[in-house]
Order: sequence, then structure tokens, then C-alpha cells
Amino acid sequence: MLFKKRTHTCGDLRSANLNEKVTLNGWISGKRDLGGLLFIDLRDRYGITQLKIDPDNKACYDTAVKLGQEFVVSASGIVIKRESINKNIPTGEIEILVEELDVLNESEIPPFVIEEEIKATDELRLKYRYLDIRRKSIADNLILRSRVSQIVHRYFEKHNFIEVETPMLMKSTPEGARDYLVPSRVHKGKFYALPQSPQLYKQILMVSGMDRYVQICKCFRDEDLRADRQPEFTQIDFEMSFVTQDDVFEILEGMFGEIWKEIKGVSLPEKFRRMTYDEAINSYGSDKPDLRITGEMKIENISGIAGGSEFKVFQETLNSGGIIAGIKLSGKEVTRKTVDSLTEFVKKHGFGGLGYLKFNAGGNVQSPVAKFLSAEITDNIKNAFSAADGDTVFILSGEKMKVLTALGQMRLKLAEDFKLTDESKYEFLWVTDFPLFHYDHDEKRFFAEHHVFTMPKDEYLKFLDSRDPAEVESIRANCYDLVLNGHEITSGSIRIHKPDIQKKVFDIIGLTDEEAKMKFGFILDAFRYGAPPHGGAAVGYDRVIAILAGLKSITDTIAFPKTLKASSLMDECPGEVSQEQLDELAIQIVKKEA
Repeated sequence: MLFKKRTHTCGDLRSANLNEKVTLNGWISGKRDLGGLLFIDLRDRYGITQLKIDPDNKACYDTAVKLGQEFVVSASGIVIKRESINKNIPTGEIEILVEELDVLNESEIPPFVIEEEIKATDELRLKYRYLDIRRKSIADNLILRSRVSQIVHRYFEKHNFIEVETPMLMKSTPEGARDYLVPSRVHKGKFYALPQSPQLYKQILMVSGMDRYVQICKCFRDEDLRADRQPEFTQIDFEMSFVTQDDVFEILEGMFGEIWKEIKGVSLPEKFRRMTYDEAINSYGSDKPDLRITGEMKIENISGIAGGSEFKVFQETLNSGGIIAGIKLSGKEVTRKTVDSLTEFVKKHGFGGLGYLKFNAGGNVQSPVAKFLSAEITDNIKNAFSAADGDTVFILSGEKMKVLTALGQMRLKLAEDFKLTDESKYEFLWVTDFPLFHYDHDEKRFFAEHHVFTMPKDEYLKFLDSRDPAEVESIRANCYDLVLNGHEITSGSIRIHKPDIQKKVFDIIGLTDEEAKMKFGFILDAFRYGAPPHGGAAVGYDRVIAILAGLKSITDTIAFPKTLKASSLMDECPGEVSQEQLDELAIQIVKKEA
């Protein structure tokens, strides 16, 4: 089919193009009849341009009258000045007086109107995702994603990294999330796994001498989904040889600096703030603290102060090895409704109630626990929080991690309820020195906190030979996360490259030599032939794009996302396959009884 190719896009034309003869191709976004004159909004991914159809041009007019929403057309004509200027669009000062109009394809009535303030449900949008992407907000997200991708490629090329594609079909190494498995037709009864990350391959590339590797790659995890998770997601994955933690930080700080400068016009600090895991947990109740909150609202441990009171709850807490801690809300009116809401909130975290001290003007303290506290203890608590009249201190007591976690969540709730978060800020934070292991009380064994190839910090190497649980739990790793506005956007570590250290880590988590060989044999074999010191990180690409786009969820940063049930409504996957396909794979479907 022959048609006139466009001379411009629907976002190009301005007053400088007046009197030019142009051709535009696109979709019908809207049509209005104003006293015989027809006005049509023509849309493509670059913008919208208004077409003017004069009834004196009978051929064009007769064609235009029949146009419906989302018809694909080619329109040629003269650029003229628009009588009623539309300041909401870049092309709003001009319109096209159409001389020729051809319908390139018709459209059925779409299931929803393609507009920014869309009224369709998320399910309907995902079912007709190809229509949803025509909306400017979704198209802009994908364009943003493409721009960031180009910046990343240029940045790593400039720093001498080699882009290497790692396999999508690999061996299942069941440590961490659940693998997606792919049955082999050739090797019946055996399975490939889709990679949860290229972790093992990128470490092997370091052994191979590819000392600076990078890849924007797909990763797969068969886990329960939520707003910031998808079964397939994207990472900026990189690894470097002969480096320290500071070298990894420098590369990422430079990369994010270039992205933010080019995309947002914002100059980031050359060095990001750093905080140890223990400091983050003790001060913010989270290993990914949001530092945009006014005054930061840190947690204070007041066990040494409040422990001197006669309050039975406090005494029982300290006798059982727990803590007493709190956070301060500055200068906000705390009503009975506020307290009741927070009390219900902490009950969901397993607490029987919430203590508080409301410091009113004139030295008056309003509190249900004040009668159990001496004036000296109350003053000391006030001083510990640097509280002023009008401030309120909320207090919890109990098992340490339970208290810190609940206060961390309360901190976020107070920030949301009282609008204390500066949404204009981008607060990057390195959280370092994570625990190497965590103990699972149900399984009565240690697990690797990050992954089994993470190098302990030098000062803790001596504890790898210990079987004292307290000493093992105290081991800190060369492991780090990069947090942005309360979201973990990057995780990485310096890796173990010495076989004797690797064996000790395997021993602590109860992995025998035979099991290690079965799960990680190929990388352990590679390490026998000279593994360099190396480290790297993986950046959660989808989350970074969501933050740049100002979105809470990663869903609309991905062209064809899955639902929370890991299904695609558009192409109806996952789907059933034929019996012939199953027979080829030697697979039998067994239906479980409800």
C-alpha cells in the first residue's frame, strides 16, 4: 500500500514552520465539529498536532467525518497559525490546514479512551497494553528507560568495561529465591534454570581475565510479587578485578551522577553518604533508611535512662535482655486520635501498647506512663531526644530487633501522616558492613545473609573457625547496598577468592564438600586456577527508572509487565501446552487435589 511518508512528527511543528507544506502520520486522538469545521487531534509518540478540515475541501471532509478513535491516517497540508492557542502542548500555536487525508487503517472502538487521566482498571490496561503504551505517560517511561540505557552504555565504555552476555539457560543453584526451571528435551528428566542473576558467570569472567565486565541483563525469580517486584526484572550488573570496596563505590557514584545530571539536571555529590548496617538499624530501624524526613527522626535507645524507673513493663523488658527506645515527633499536634492510630499500628507489630511523653508548654508532661517516671528520668529522656516544648516522644520496649523494626515503620508512618518527607530530594546512602550470616531458629542453622561468595572483613576472619553462635553472628562482610529515598537500588560485595576462606564459609552454613561440588562445582573448579581479588554490584534498573519517573511501582516502567499473579493478561501466559510437547519432554502433569 502506497502512502505519503511523514515529513515531520506530531511533536515537531512550531510557529517557525508557518506556511510550510507538511505530511503527518499518526492515530486519531480526538475529533470535534465546530460549526461545520472539523478539528482532529493527531497523535504519535512525539506529541499531538491539531488538524483543521475545511468543509470546502469535500474529499477531505467526507473522509474526516467517518474517522473514529485510533484510526491511523496520513494528513498533508499547510502549517497555519492557530486561532485558539493551546498552551498545554508544544505544538499549540499552530495547526495543519489539511489538503489531503488518507486512512491507512481503521480501528475498532477501543476498550478504553486513551488519555492521561485514564478511567480503565489496571487489569484492562494490561490486557490491552499496546493501547496503554500509546498514552504519553507510559510512552515517556519507556523513552526514559531507553535514554538511561544509552547513558549507562556510554559510561561503562568510557571506563573500559567489556559488555559480555551471560547464559539464560544455566544450572539450578538453589540458594536464595526459587528458580524458574526449563525442562530439557535432549536430556530428559534434567532441567535448566533461568538465572536469578549472572553472579557465578561474572565471577568466572574475573577468573578469565575480563577484569571489567558489565551487562544490562534480564534476571528471573519465582517468588511472591508486590508493587516493586516482577518475575523477570532488569539489572545493571558489573564486576571488577583487583579492586576494593571504594573502587566499586566510585564507579557507581560516577554512573548515577551522569544519569541524574542528564535526565534530571541535578548535580549529585561526588561521594555519597555512608552508614554501617548496625548504625542504620539502631538509628532508623531499617537497612534502607529514607533520609528525606525532616530532622531525620532518629531512634534513641533510652534503656539506661528509663531502666531506672519503677515501671514494671520496663523492668521486665530489661531483665529479659530487651531494650527501651523511642522516636521524637517535633512540633506537631498529637491528638487522642493520633495516639489511638499509632497504638493500633504497633499492635500489628506484636506490641501490647505504645508509651509516649508529650512535652507541653510550661514544663507540663502529658503521658500515661509519667506517673511511673520520676521528674529526673523525664528530664533525662527529654534531653536524650533534644526535645522542646511541643514535641512528643513515642516509646516502645521489648526484644531489640522487634522494637527497632517497629519504630522504623512508625517513623515512616509519622512522616507520611504529617507530610515530613521532602519529595524534591534524592538522598543516596551507602549501607555497609552487613552481617555475613543470619541464624534461622526454625531450621537451627546459619544461612548466608547476602550470598555464599561474600568476603568477610579482615578483622572478622578469625571468627570463621569459631562455633560460638555469638561470634559467628558478629562477623561483618565486605557487603554493601546503595539506598535511594528509602529504596534499595543496588546490592554488591567484595567476593571470596581464596579456597580456604570459601570452605570455612561453607562449613558454617553446613554445606558439605559433596553438596558444594554439586551446587557450585564449576565455579569452585575455576577458582583453582588463579582467581583475582574481585567485587562488584547489581543495580535494580527498574526501580531506578521508577524513581526517575516519580512512580511508586516499577510496573509502568516495563513495556509488558506481569500481574501480581505472575501472568500476562495480554498474551495469556503462562498457558497450557500440547500433550505432544509434554511427551517430547517426558513430563507428566499431575493435578493436586484441592
